[in-house]
Amino acid sequence: MNEEVLVHESEIEIHGSRYTINVFCRMDGRHVARTRFGVDDVIINDGGSLQEVLEKHERLLPLAITSRQMFHKLSVRR
Repeated sequence: MNEEVLVHESEIEIHGSRYTINVFCRMDGRHVARTRFGVDDVIINDGGSLQEVLEKHERLLPLAITSRQMFHKLSVRR
């Protein structure tokens, strides 16, 4: 049984690409934001409220994207 309920979905544009942010509320009242890059590649943040976790996720998402791009460029060079 899934103990999370989707309470918010939005898109954000970063570096010319659009990413979906899904925010779930857990049974304990905490919120979890997720952005999926691939099947096994997801960034997750949590917070005490929808606003808190959304602000945190939107602030950290560009860093996660940039680090993935850098990793990919390094992998291709090898």
